[in-house]
Amino acid sequence: MARYDPNNIFAKILRGELPAHKVYENSDTMVFMDIMPRSDGHMLVIPKTPCRNFLDASPEQLAAVMATAQKMSHIAMRAFDAQGVTVQQFNEAAGGQEVFHLHFHILPRRDGDTVRPPGIMANPSVLKAHADQMRAAVEAG
Repeated sequence: MARYDPNNIFAKILRGELPAHKVYENSDTMVFMDIMPRSDGHMLVIPKTPCRNFLDASPEQLAAVMATAQKMSHIAMRAFDAQGVTVQQFNEAAGGQEVFHLHFHILPRRDGDTVRPPGIMANPSVLKAHADQMRAAVEAG
């Protein structure tokens, strides 16, 4: 397995070198909107510490990310009036991973929804509105 690259996109977001529509963070994790969302409210949950993926994550990193993923899934369901969530996680290129920093995708879903095709950039104003919607739901508890 390859080594962690400290210049990956998510590491740069964590350092403030690249912008992101952040919706939540705590001492161990950060959550922001996916710029190529497959559903309205599609977010990414990442650890704040270096970790290539699930395969090299420490138990502490996994526990922190999973706790945040669960919390944000509940909030996303309320914020987007969803009936469920799809949680996705990919490991190594052959497993579909594109950014080599551990991350979980949270996709709010309703009955009958289909996910959008991958690789389509969202309108920045839509991402901002979805981030605002999620932040308001976080603040409301």
